[in-house]
Amino acid sequence: MRLAVTGRDGQVAASLVESARGEVEVVAVGRPSLDLARPDTVFSALEAARPDIIVSAAAYTAVDQAEDEKDLAFTVNAAGAGKVAETAARMGVPVIHLSTDYVFDGAKDSAYVETDITAPLSVYGASKLAGEQAVAAANPHHLILRTAWVYSPFGKNFVRTMLRLAAARDEISVVADQWGNPTSALDIADAILHAAAVLSRDKGNAFGVYHLAASGETNWSGFARHILDTSRALGGPHARIRDIATADYPTKARRPANSRLSSAKFMAAFGWVAPDWRESAAVVVGRIVADHPVPGR
Repeated sequence: MRLAVTGRDGQVAASLVESARGEVEVVAVGRPSLDLARPDTVFSALEAARPDIIVSAAAYTAVDQAEDEKDLAFTVNAAGAGKVAETAARMGVPVIHLSTDYVFDGAKDSAYVETDITAPLSVYGASKLAGEQAVAAANPHHLILRTAWVYSPFGKNFVRTMLRLAAARDEISVVADQWGNPTSALDIADAILHAAAVLSRDKGNAFGVYHLAASGETNWSGFARHILDTSRALGGPHARIRDIATADYPTKARRPANSRLSSAKFMAAFGWVAPDWRESAAVVVGRIVADHPVPGR
């Protein structure tokens, strides 16, 4: 089975390439040959990859910057995503599209399920929701996977930021009133490979919208403490975490106070159980500290 994943430098794309196993081949397709800001590049780039399934992972992810670049965010996350799904349909293959917890407003007091009403607070969230709609309209053979708080050993993400800051500071202020499921891109890749194998065997009724996030929940400051406690145990950098409120750390884009996602539907459909976030975070921290040792503080 051959998977083409959009976004050569993205966290999920890098994780998929690393995680490919057995008879699965993963080909990452990205700029300049495929550029979602230029949707006309999509078909030829993906056609050349000759995939059995397309994983639509590339996206505009600068949440605050999107408030000033609405047109670009919608071009990439909506029009571009729709073109990827349309290309998959033209080629007669399914598309697995990654979306976000930011399609919700965070007002619910429990974990979101797939049937909950969407109400994004930000341009980024709205553009990703528009992308979901474009994907569903372009290709009935779609899996839309909403995930949350993604991190990995690759690229820019919260784990790497905390380790970098801890190497330079004694104390870091982190928001404590936003809750969610920190989700490793390595786990997302494993789940996608598992789902792709199921789809290759059974092309029946598995298509639709699913939530895919780690088991367990925490807030950003709790996530930060676990990252740095793990780092300290491994001889890496450490700093104190000071809890602050969202109001104390103003950003251009509003974030949902509750980003928790229930992955029960995905687990039931594909038989894949998400690891606990603490276990997965420890794996990623261990890799980063081993690859980039920094004297502990």
